[in-house]
Amino acid sequence: MGMERIQQLQQALQDSAAVIIGAGSGLSTAAGLTYSGERFCRYFSDFIRKYGIRDMYSGGFFPFADAREYWAWWSRAIYINRYVQAPTDVYRRLYDLVQDKDYFVLTTNVDHQFQKAGFDKQRLFYTQGDYGLFQARHPVTARTYDNEAVIVAMMEAQGFVYDSHHCFVPPEKGTVSMQVPAELLPRSPEDGQDLVPNLRCDDTFVEDAGWKAAARRYQQFLQDHQQGRVLYLELGVGMNTPGIIKIPFWQYTQANSQAIYACVNASDARSPEWICRQAIGIEGDIADVLTALERGRES
Repeated sequence: MGMERIQQLQQALQDSAAVIIGAGSGLSTAAGLTYSGERFCRYFSDFIRKYGIRDMYSGGFFPFADAREYWAWWSRAIYINRYVQAPTDVYRRLYDLVQDKDYFVLTTNVDHQFQKAGFDKQRLFYTQGDYGLFQARHPVTARTYDNEAVIVAMMEAQGFVYDSHHCFVPPEKGTVSMQVPAELLPRSPEDGQDLVPNLRCDDTFVEDAGWKAAARRYQQFLQDHQQGRVLYLELGVGMNTPGIIKIPFWQYTQANSQAIYACVNASDARSPEWICRQAIGIEGDIADVLTALERGRES
């Protein structure tokens, strides 16, 4: 991880007039919201046995032939990633580090964890959607619909039970159903067509009024901080969609001689040669990096 680079990031945080956080899936992974392993097996063992699905990410693209089975899968994925508290407090600890700064968050994550941790909703832009929203499969309007009530009903209908923390878990005895009742299948109140998760999978993704307002606020924040001591803090961003966070952050840094680009990534924290004098790359677990920053702040 390298303490020298941790200290450089500590200083950059301290000196910055503004912090722009770019967050990818690696941040949620560091918070324990893993898409494979024990957590996946606990909630999807039946789908693993029947279809050989290896993780939640690949399962999201599986062509379920039955809508009731499709929603059994998606209700579980949405519930455990959107409506359950993250296993660790990584997001809250990140908030503690930046809450007194002029900050904005750009994220490709769709799990709502920033708001749960206390981040100001007016300073968040979820570019790729929200697990907590439905949209029409073939949208004719830019409307989305809150889904918590129906997701909870689907979980209950499959046979999941509440634990002592009021979270749905598989029952100790018996099995859960791989289908939801037909009457729970979500339909558009406007024209009765099927609803689907509001996730950017193709060109039917709905950018609703909330999405557009957040996009405007983010663009205004960028415009207001084109110069000066700006820290572009990239956390857990891979190369699936580099054009959303990574490459723009490089370009913004190059355009501002006082800016710092900091990348924290489990395996690849490289940056281009043309911003090397303004870049801090830290390879390691985000939770460990936060711990080191917290210790540095206390010393």
